[in-house]
Amino acid sequence: MGVVAKIGIKDFSRSAKILILTNLVYAFVMPVIDIFVASYIMRNSNDPSKVMLYQLAIYTGIPITFYINGYLLNRINIKRLFSLGMLLSGVSMIFMMSLKEISYSGLVSAGLIMGMSFGLYWSNRDYLVLATTSDRTRNFYYGLDTFFYTTTAVLVPIVIGWYLMTGNGSTNEGVNSGYKVVTVAVFIFTIIASIIFHFGTYEKPKNEKFLYFKFHKLWNKMLQMALLKGLAQGFIVTAPAILMMKFFASEGALGTAQSIGAIIAAIIMLILGKLSKPKHRLIIFSFGLICFFLASLFNALLFSSIGVIIFIFLLLIARPILDIAYFPIQLKVIDLLSELENRNEFAYILNHEFGLYVGRLIGAGTFLGIAFFGDADIALRYALLIIGTLQLLAIVIAKQLLTQQNKLENENI
Repeated sequence: MGVVAKIGIKDFSRSAKILILTNLVYAFVMPVIDIFVASYIMRNSNDPSKVMLYQLAIYTGIPITFYINGYLLNRINIKRLFSLGMLLSGVSMIFMMSLKEISYSGLVSAGLIMGMSFGLYWSNRDYLVLATTSDRTRNFYYGLDTFFYTTTAVLVPIVIGWYLMTGNGSTNEGVNSGYKVVTVAVFIFTIIASIIFHFGTYEKPKNEKFLYFKFHKLWNKMLQMALLKGLAQGFIVTAPAILMMKFFASEGALGTAQSIGAIIAAIIMLILGKLSKPKHRLIIFSFGLICFFLASLFNALLFSSIGVIIFIFLLLIARPILDIAYFPIQLKVIDLLSELENRNEFAYILNHEFGLYVGRLIGAGTFLGIAFFGDADIALRYALLIIGTLQLLAIVIAKQLLTQQNKLENENI
């Protein structure tokens, strides 16, 4: 049995354990943000382009907030910034539910607030994980993290989906009232998560320059992977809700489909996180990309209720598998280069986000372009396949990156 197989909760510091517990509580919020905000927009507008516009607003707010966060860290405790990120997700949903109609200006405003939420949450979370874990424990950390996320992705969608459909009647007004109750619950969970997080002790990044434009050639490979990862992010969040609402028009069916796939994904994540080693990351990453490609292929070939079910099932497996490999690869590169180039770790976290943003713009732009010059159905059917095919290039890039990383690491031992 390898060393990594023996890793357990005891190997984490107290602050790392509190961060894990915080993420567990906040994991109950994430499925609502990922799935039901998009389904709310679809229910009240029946326009996939509006869902994508909302997503673009989110993706625009994220890198801007990442950049601002770099300055805020010099003046404000990281605990407050991380907590504010969680709380703003509830604020964004409250704003969305207060709109009398799903207007473009309202969507952009709600999206920018959610983007600020994600920006504060993920920029500080990435640093906190980097600061409280080592390369040896990160497979297990992300295995736990994705296990919690996929477990809540089982419970939350099915409970909320059937609550919206059976607890509020069949009228649109009744279902919208249910969404407001869900929004209040989300806000309560963000408050609880914020309180738990404040029991930990975390150091902020060094008060140094964090904005750079030239990096080591190894980081350029990481940015290529970030761009390809970003291509899919415009679809991973919104596509299931759009497709389910199109073919089933039911939050209950959406919740059930999400939950069934998430059960299998949760088991896979726990096993991979516990038993996999750093040397297995390329294999895990490749498998996740192939699952995503197959999901988009079945959706394009069938484009029916059966195709949607297969798509969601494979996507729910692909997404956490990609995360359990991608994030440890990213953090290992940051560990290595921050020491080699003598730079603040946050500089790499910020720059990585801009790589993701470029990919997200291209991915979402592909959908909107096809929808504009063709129609929304063509975009739903073929934009995903285009992105899924392009993402397979990341397998080659990841192999090159890991080879260069090992070579550089050996040279500096």
